[in-house]
Amino acid sequence: MPTPDAAPADDLALGDDLRAFVDASPSPGHAVAELARRLTAAGFTELAETDRWSLSAGGRHFVVRYGSLIAFRLGSGPLGDTGMRLVGAHTDSPTFKVRPHSDVRAAGYRLVGVEPYGGGLWHTWLDRELTVAGRVVLRGGGTTLVRLPGTPLRFPSLAIHLDRSVREGLTLDPQRHLVPVWDGDLGEEPGLLEAVAAAAGATPGDVVAHDLVLADTQPAARAGADGSWIAAPRLDNLTSCHAGLLALLAAPAGERTQVLVCNDHEEVGSGSMAGARGSFLEDVVRRLATATDSGDGEAVHRAIARSRLVSADMAHGVHPTRAERHEPAHQPRLGGGPVVKLNANQAYATDATSGGWFRDRCAEAGVPVQSFVMRADLPCGSTIGPLTATRLGIATVDVGIPQLAMHSCRELASALDVPLMVDALAACFSD
Repeated sequence: MPTPDAAPADDLALGDDLRAFVDASPSPGHAVAELARRLTAAGFTELAETDRWSLSAGGRHFVVRYGSLIAFRLGSGPLGDTGMRLVGAHTDSPTFKVRPHSDVRAAGYRLVGVEPYGGGLWHTWLDRELTVAGRVVLRGGGTTLVRLPGTPLRFPSLAIHLDRSVREGLTLDPQRHLVPVWDGDLGEEPGLLEAVAAAAGATPGDVVAHDLVLADTQPAARAGADGSWIAAPRLDNLTSCHAGLLALLAAPAGERTQVLVCNDHEEVGSGSMAGARGSFLEDVVRRLATATDSGDGEAVHRAIARSRLVSADMAHGVHPTRAERHEPAHQPRLGGGPVVKLNANQAYATDATSGGWFRDRCAEAGVPVQSFVMRADLPCGSTIGPLTATRLGIATVDVGIPQLAMHSCRELASALDVPLMVDALAACFSD
């Protein structure tokens, strides 16, 4: 049989760049570091929240709160007179977090104590080669990012011969069953703490705390008959961080200030100093208003009233064998373009005005648009959109690239949607 033709190279180039971005970002801290690296290469400079900011029109800067980052290009007009165009995403994904006392011994094995983070499809993590990545805090207050080399961890399945009931459905107790194996407990071989300290260039005694997660070690890959699909971990929601970054870099400067916000902790409710419920975005917006409208005490309020936020998070593509789980008239397909997400009960922030504005921008950019709503008999997930809209009072639309296997250890999306989303977000920045 003939081999299916590959999709055009130009259509897949940004998909390949997304794969590289995902591979560089095994934890929220690494995602922020990769965003910062790319922004710096594009001429953006980092600001510290502890410093006084000296800003001028056209200035390109970013600021970091560990797992969150905000980048902005100041417009030529005062914030209160022009407003802002913002794109929001999140840097975290469902995973497992390493516990403070993680050295577990059982049945002649050495294991690593972890707890689930977010709402993952935990069975998809079984029998995969895993590693550990994240932030390490050293004695004296220094911090560093680490990623252990190789494939040191694994959740081994129980053989069917020892549990025939698995044919009726797999039930996993996260406390007892989801404890990854490190090695055989044969004596004094180095454990996780020793390996993390070595990766940080320190001794185990120098490690005073850590914020570590498990990560799949298999690189992101092209998939599908024509190579146009992306199979990768953490597509939800590094895909949107990547698209927002490329859109910000591609959009021309103008009167309005352009802002990209990538928050941590969305998968666990966003309730943190770095999450969308926290003050990070509001703090930055207030400082931008002060810098551009120092004599106007109402500048921040006028700016927000003139602004729009695109909350970019992944969307549910229609499943090829479970289409009945989707609302019949709203079944986004992979490769069909960005999806506007709506929910009558405000799980998504989209309304007629914000959704219509986004569709107009897509029409100007020649980008097709799809729609998603949940079935009325199923609960709906949410995003940073309603949280940010509530905290700031900013008009918001929730959108996303369609994907399959959301919250799996390894998810699936179409590379054809990546340039479409970049073009759509760039048009929103340029409005």
